[in-house]
Amino acid sequence: MSKTDSIFGVNKAQEIAEDHWLSVSDLMAGLMMVFLFIAIAFMRHVSIEKDKIKDVAVAYQENQVAIFDALNDEFNKELGQWRASIDKETLSFQFNSPDVLFDTGKSKLKPEFVSILNDFIPRYLSILEKFKNSIEEIRIEGHTSSEWSQYTSEQSAYFLNMELSQNRTRSVLTYSYLLPGLNDQQKEWIKSSFSAVGLASSHIKLNKDGSENKERSRRVSFRVITNADIQIRKIIDGM
Repeated sequence: MSKTDSIFGVNKAQEIAEDHWLSVSDLMAGLMMVFLFIAIAFMRHVSIEKDKIKDVAVAYQENQVAIFDALNDEFNKELGQWRASIDKETLSFQFNSPDVLFDTGKSKLKPEFVSILNDFIPRYLSILEKFKNSIEEIRIEGHTSSEWSQYTSEQSAYFLNMELSQNRTRSVLTYSYLLPGLNDQQKEWIKSSFSAVGLASSHIKLNKDGSENKERSRRVSFRVITNADIQIRKIIDGM
């Protein structure tokens, strides 16, 4: 082989090697573009899902305000008379007068509370039916103070109050369901969406000095639980 051929041969080999590396470089550049498009598509998808969650959160807030306003407009005149209140954050309609609700240590509804429920339940259902599609549950919650008798331990008092609060909310739920004048659709909604929950002294009310306010701790509330968190969970699960 001549010196010239040798030189050309080397040049040819170099050209082949350069072509090879150029092909690999093109391939890598192409792959990077593909990954870039995938990343952009994923980021767009995440952005869309975040917007959906934001929309649900905004709708939830608006719905909370609408429910509170509707309940407040309907019962504003009776709140003082019934010694009741509506919590805007939790949508809890609270009956705060223990001497009206039940006798001490008992779960039977007192006549005055029965009279209040006769007026309250039909109107309460009528208002909330307008928001039925956004309501997951209506929880009747029973609360007690932390005390029982002077000879009862703190632990025993808690469980005795748990049983008492559960029995009381069950009495309220039973009376509400059997209330004359409710139509079949309302009764079915109570069966499917209302629950009775005894919370004992787990959510006591406190005085300004941090001590327990035993009077205010004894109460019954009707709390609306919306389905916004379920909608958000479905969006997250689909991401």
